[in-house]
Amino acid sequence: MISLQHLTLRREESLILDDVSLEIGPGENWVILGRNGSGKTTLLEMMTGYLFPSKGSIEVLGYKYGQCDVREVRKEIGYISPNLMEKLSLSDPVWEVVATGAYAYLRFYQTIPSTVKERAIELLEEMNLGSLAFQPLGTLSQGERKKAMLARCLMADPKLLILDEPCAGLDLYEREKMLAEVDRLRQRNIAVVYVTHHVEEIVPLFTHVALIRGGKLAGSGRKEDVLTKEMLMATYDIPIDVEWDGGRPWIKIRSGGSTI
Repeated sequence: MISLQHLTLRREESLILDDVSLEIGPGENWVILGRNGSGKTTLLEMMTGYLFPSKGSIEVLGYKYGQCDVREVRKEIGYISPNLMEKLSLSDPVWEVVATGAYAYLRFYQTIPSTVKERAIELLEEMNLGSLAFQPLGTLSQGERKKAMLARCLMADPKLLILDEPCAGLDLYEREKMLAEVDRLRQRNIAVVYVTHHVEEIVPLFTHVALIRGGKLAGSGRKEDVLTKEMLMATYDIPIDVEWDGGRPWIKIRSGGSTI
């Protein structure tokens, strides 16, 4: 599905990525985990063809970047990024914002087919947002907006869904509701790559984890093998313990600090 080989990115004197290689196979759902500024989002931007490495090769869904039109690849990828909401109109009704995902538009300027409208409302109902379908996007809570963005991504039936910190800024209640929708993606034939720096967001949907530290790959593989006390301590530079509950990992600071 995704092959990243020896990716290196330099910006003037700064080394953003340092020889990162990662293979994501069919049936695998990955989390890219690491501290702020470690290079996680940079990897996502390379997967979606918005950023290219100084060295290395990228292949996504059978397309080799540099030998294809990345605009065609993006039609098969759903992407939620922190700046997406800023580009959408908060005055548009929620169903219409979701419907734009069928065409990768930011806003409609022509008549919307009834089948597209019906599909948008159906997805909102699946996410328990049906009662809000005709309200302006700006009236929704942050958590509701992010669930609407997930519905928008699903409008085009993508083969790959890339989520860049979709729970950032959410309180505990909204975060758990969003994570429940993410976990329900197990019911769909879709591969998921999810970026976060919070271990507790790794719900049962995810099968594999890649740890990024300082632009380098610190570890990758099945989540049970990677999310160990030793590997997480090496990634975050803090003494921790790891516990599993309900298929999710949780970590605690050993020195008497707070749970994260």
